[in-house]
Amino acid sequence: MDVNMNLKENRKLQAFYLFFILTSAQLGVGIVGLPRLVYQESGQDAWISVLLSYVFLVIIMTVMLIILKQYKSADIFGIQVDVFGTWLGKLLGTVYILYFLLLLFSVIITYIEILRVFLFPYIHPLVLGVLLISLIVYTVTGGLRIIVGVCFLFFFMTHWLVLLLIEPAADIQIAHFRPLFQASFTELLSGARSTSYTFTGFEILFLIYPFIQQKDKIHKPSYFAAFWTVSLSLLVTMISIGYFSKEQLQQREWVGLSLFKIQEFPFIERLDYVVVAEWLMVILPNMLLFMWAVTYGMSRLYKVPQKTTLYITAALLLVGSVLINDHFAVQKVINMTDTIGFWLVYIYPLILLPMVFIKKKWKKSKGGKGNAR
Repeated sequence: MDVNMNLKENRKLQAFYLFFILTSAQLGVGIVGLPRLVYQESGQDAWISVLLSYVFLVIIMTVMLIILKQYKSADIFGIQVDVFGTWLGKLLGTVYILYFLLLLFSVIITYIEILRVFLFPYIHPLVLGVLLISLIVYTVTGGLRIIVGVCFLFFFMTHWLVLLLIEPAADIQIAHFRPLFQASFTELLSGARSTSYTFTGFEILFLIYPFIQQKDKIHKPSYFAAFWTVSLSLLVTMISIGYFSKEQLQQREWVGLSLFKIQEFPFIERLDYVVVAEWLMVILPNMLLFMWAVTYGMSRLYKVPQKTTLYITAALLLVGSVLINDHFAVQKVINMTDTIGFWLVYIYPLILLPMVFIKKKWKKSKGGKGNAR
């Protein structure tokens, strides 16, 4: 297995597309429940926890970029094989594949639950699962460039939803934020920790890197994507805290969606129905990216054709979406994904970075011609 990948230019993407890829990977079902989760940990100072999470996000993203910079054109699979050897490297790569599969599954079953609560309470999960997964399979067969095109197009087609937050924002009660700075530093850190599931997705950078043409220009779109995602999450969190009472915040499962019930139009009675349907365009890009990550990983590590992995994965997801449709079971999957993602996305790169440098220094001392620069 080659550490660095030599791709044809027609398979590569311009660096500015990273902004749309990373924001699409991060914005999904997590943001609709974020305000309640953070508020439970740090109270009215939840907005500070969101800002802290941005600091951690930038630190981890910087670490990832430094790791990638040590190689000419490698992804996380090649890097791990280079650092840990073939067997352990492939084992760790398999962990990444399983993580993306679990992340994809958590998004699918969460959205199916939202659809059943808001729109279709009597439709069997199998029907909704078939519709969602068929859409994913159809799009992923087009390849990465088609997926990136969907990310780019849906970014502009969904951000009008922010305008629907104007009315609840106008009714914010400043008293809900008082007294300020009441949460301890430990509580603020716990609040920042609770955002990990919402902000996961940027680790797709570890896989996309070889497909970028101007690798020296990836920093700006990457950091701006993190800023954009956290800014939207901060906006939703602050409006939720300012508009809803303490009891309402703690009782509502999807506070972010509840905000859209407030806006009224004479020609639409239940705007939240429209928003839930529109939310498919928000989560579809990250489902496509996660499915692509699974198929790409299997192809890269084990030479399994991506279409074969795609169809097998789709079947497994369909079966899983039928078996796991109870709210508490869905929540267990989300919690498990959150825990695994925290260690794999936020902690592991900090461990990998010094090992990459050690490997690089060892190669130089041996005078060998390694893949690391």
